Amino acid sequence: MTEYLPSYVRGEWWTPSSPERSTEVRDASTGDVVTLVSTDGLDLAGALEHARSVGQKSLGALTFHQRAVLLKQFALALTERKDELYALSSRTGATKNDSWVDIDGGIGVLFSYSGKGRRELPNSRVHVDGPVEPLSKDGSFLGRHVYTTLPGVAVQINAFNFPVWGSLEKFAPAFLAGMPTVVKPATPTGYLAEAMVRILVESGLLPDGSLQLVSGSVPDLFENLRLGDIVGFTGSASTAECLKAHPAVQTGGVRFTAETDSINASVLGTDAVEGTPEFDAYVRQLVTEMTSKAGQKCTAIRRAIVPTGSADAVIAAVQSRIADKTVLGDPRAEGVTMGPLASTAQRDEVLRQVGRLQTAGGRIVIGTTDAPEVRLTDGSTGFSPEGAFISPLLLRFDDSQSDAAHSIEAFGPVSSLLTYDTTADAAALVARGGGSLVTSIATHDPVQAVDLAARIAPFNGRMLLLDRDDARSSTGHGSPLPNLVHGGPGRAGGGEELGGIRAVLHHMQRTAVQGSPEMLTALTGVWHAGAAAHSDGRHPFRKSLAELRIGDQIVSASREVTLADIETFAHFTGDTFYAHMDETAAAANPFFPGRVAHGYLLVSWAAGLFVDPEPGPVLANYGLENLRFVTPVSPGDTIRVELTAKQITPRETDEYGEVRWDAVIRNQSDELVATYDVLTLVNKEQAPEVAAA
Repeated sequence: MTEYLPSYVRGEWWTPSSPERSTEVRDASTGDVVTLVSTDGLDLAGALEHARSVGQKSLGALTFHQRAVLLKQFALALTERKDELYALSSRTGATKNDSWVDIDGGIGVLFSYSGKGRRELPNSRVHVDGPVEPLSKDGSFLGRHVYTTLPGVAVQINAFNFPVWGSLEKFAPAFLAGMPTVVKPATPTGYLAEAMVRILVESGLLPDGSLQLVSGSVPDLFENLRLGDIVGFTGSASTAECLKAHPAVQTGGVRFTAETDSINASVLGTDAVEGTPEFDAYVRQLVTEMTSKAGQKCTAIRRAIVPTGSADAVIAAVQSRIADKTVLGDPRAEGVTMGPLASTAQRDEVLRQVGRLQTAGGRIVIGTTDAPEVRLTDGSTGFSPEGAFISPLLLRFDDSQSDAAHSIEAFGPVSSLLTYDTTADAAALVARGGGSLVTSIATHDPVQAVDLAARIAPFNGRMLLLDRDDARSSTGHGSPLPNLVHGGPGRAGGGEELGGIRAVLHHMQRTAVQGSPEMLTALTGVWHAGAAAHSDGRHPFRKSLAELRIGDQIVSASREVTLADIETFAHFTGDTFYAHMDETAAAANPFFPGRVAHGYLLVSWAAGLFVDPEPGPVLANYGLENLRFVTPVSPGDTIRVELTAKQITPRETDEYGEVRWDAVIRNQSDELVATYDVLTLVNKEQAPEVAAA
């Protein structure tokens, strides 16, 4: 007896007891029933409230870095059991390469956000955005932007084509932001998402309430959402428009972001004629995007836009490559490179859309809509009437202006070939798509690339410039990356996902905060000039992270700058710039009163003034940031330095952390000479021999 696919809500696995409605989910290749799906009787409102209460509390107790470490542990747990996911993935119609993109790609997102969280976010719960804004002359009133976690739940509605990657690319940034997630996978492949969640649950690593799974429909979802909640949707543009129009989004304050289907394009440059590396790369990429995941990718190339004179050559090259490289069949059969669509319903829908394209003037020049012969699991070739198979199809439009070519998407192994005469024409065709996730340009001509890119950038979330120099290293037209924005304007949904820390901040609220330096220091965990600074007579470099406090400060003695010092530094370093060596020329410069000290001489001296040279908790100088020279220093002037512990960031997986110091150099008149941040790596605890000393 076929079992129901469970949901994971409120810390428990749940299945319907006596559902009135259910959906059969079938193997994409054989038609065998895999599972039944129903949410009849599921307490969705209770699941959402569980996330807002239990999930928020457990995640709120963790810092960004602690969450980042957990993301890496999640990735390792999935890696250990990914063979289970691969076995299930083949039932969705995915080949081994398709499964790699989905499963390993999803795991890679977890690793990527784990690394970014530890490198680019503080080890705290508040993220500071941008510089301090002085709001008073005496420095007693400041402004700052901060990000804090939204108080609700992130509901993530995913498409059928990437059940693992689609879930994890939304989950990772939400988790890192401290926001609990409810995942709602698409029904046809939801059993693979369920297996992924089950592995995470069984790992014992998930904080309570941080991740829940709803296997099936959510008809009353939006009625149970409120201000502070987020919906991340991936699917059709028409469904996104309906959801976006809901009162919960329009007036209720629920954030809604959509990544939808789009009529993506790939443009072959006029210089990329047959025989050039760019032509070959263009054809390889087009065939890959037609056949990978059987064309069921929101980033797939739907419009191949080529110069009129290259159209026949492109068709012939695509035909040859498909014949040589594509084996259609059951993914479990040896040698198969392209599997079926996710379901027979999806197959029928794709064929219906192909029929609409044909009616509008598209001529099939590669492939056929007839049921194809496919390779079966026993290695034989035959027909599979219960399987969702379609041949790769390329249609040619004699009229490149056809509305259908720019508006109808057959979400399968289907592309349309359109021709152009000038780069302006090509750009106009790209724009006709109404907004895309990605467009690629294959050209080795920088002038043509810049012209096209400038024209089409406003209509795309991402652009790929493909030529002989990057063809081998390129990750490809259809591959979103964690560190780059995934989304696009117009028909593509108008939203953004991924893009590194941008996606994390989407799950947080940016707030402008005004107050005194003391208050902003307390709120942000970052020392602000004007807040209390203290010295207990012990040099801050003698303190481990456990002993060091924000505001610990050392004020150095003064040092006089002489002309001999300036000349020695100039000859020793080779920096004999006239401002340091030629009195007349320096005096003629509007910025200098005459010969002045090198800025780097002053910074070097400052280090000598504030450093404590003996071995201790400070391990290394990690770098300088935000260096600005403000007031020139002339021979006879003196300088001193104030060094204040500005931010302390322990590293969760190391025995040391980073300390950011506020460094200020002043002259004998107390004028500001230079400001910068010094970064050091410091032990968390004192070494025993140092502590004993």
